Amino acid sequence: MTRELPVPETWSHRADLAEAAIQERHATRLWGMPKTNLAAVAWPPGWRETSFLHWHYWWQAHYLDCLIDAALRRSTKQRRKRIHHTLHGIIARSRGRLTANRYYDDKSWLALAWNRALALDGFTQSKRLTALEFNILAGIDPSTGVLPWRANETFYNVPSNGPAAILFARTGRLDKSREMVDWIYDNLMADNGLVQDGIRMRMHGPEVVEKIYTYNQGTVLGASLEIALALRHDVGLADDEPIDSFDHSHRADASVFYITHIRALVRAIARHLATPRDVILCPPHETHDGDGGLFKGILVRYLADVAVRMPEDSPENVATKKLAARLVMASAESLWEHRLEVDGLPVFSSDWIEDARLPHNYGLGPSSISEAVGLVRIDERDLSVQLSGWMLLEAAAKVAAYTAGKN
Repeated sequence: MTRELPVPETWSHRADLAEAAIQERHATRLWGMPKTNLAAVAWPPGWRETSFLHWHYWWQAHYLDCLIDAALRRSTKQRRKRIHHTLHGIIARSRGRLTANRYYDDKSWLALAWNRALALDGFTQSKRLTALEFNILAGIDPSTGVLPWRANETFYNVPSNGPAAILFARTGRLDKSREMVDWIYDNLMADNGLVQDGIRMRMHGPEVVEKIYTYNQGTVLGASLEIALALRHDVGLADDEPIDSFDHSHRADASVFYITHIRALVRAIARHLATPRDVILCPPHETHDGDGGLFKGILVRYLADVAVRMPEDSPENVATKKLAARLVMASAESLWEHRLEVDGLPVFSSDWIEDARLPHNYGLGPSSISEAVGLVRIDERDLSVQLSGWMLLEAAAKVAAYTAGKN
């Protein structure tokens, strides 16, 4: 049985509803300051969330990235203004010291999102963004050539180096990007073809942290794709032009190296991190809430990039693009099928094959004593979970528009 082609308008509308849900339930001014905007990290929020005592730097970076997704899909004055206000909110909540954050993954996510905003009218490179990018660059350990997880630490992992490699490939620092991704391929590939988490430097020697996280697969896909496209651009290849029609220069061969890794990784994701119906799942140790609530959304963001932007110069590449698209669209269908609706707006499940639950504290409050004393948490209360659903619907809208344009 052949699957029906996705309708772009349907997925764009669903992404709009996800955006509206976040804006209605989470978005607010920072400390009542005009021209600021941040997303409260829980709904319904407590005083720690409304006061932004709890605010999560890197969750706000992904909130910003989702706002930019929506604006790139359909730019409006309101959306561009909200992005400006969100940047102001992040800067103000950081007390103007964006680089003071010790975690290089947090800073890379913010720099990545901010860099994407430059494609929109009214946004230009700023001194703060430049300083953030240079701070990340300066954090590279000269002995390993890669970033530690945080300053003054000897844990080198994919969460820091994956997004930084995407950033560096997009900002013209291709050699740094390649060094990071090559280090991942040389040191952190599991036997099943998936990417492991990182390496801790111990007294007895390097120790691989073997855990598999969905978002690490996504950032390695994203970085590899950016590198491959940059290398092809350097040798003058069009996106759909066969690479073997050119003299096989070193850079052309290098592009094939990264494309080959993308193919293998997408197959491994489909085999080990998805249901037989191609819906993305968490591995057993990955949490569905908190930081883990963002992980699957990050993976589908970069699967959509593969589905849309990967060159179509071989049957293997075409098959990989189709598989990446299926993973995105099947996940989006399942997410939408299992949503709740409150006041006409969706609440997304933290598990994309299970029905969403209404966050406790809503309406009459907790329904049991165990909830009241905090022994039971509802994952769907977390901003991270809802952002992941929004990311998935933006990814689906992107894939649907691309697929419609080809047919």
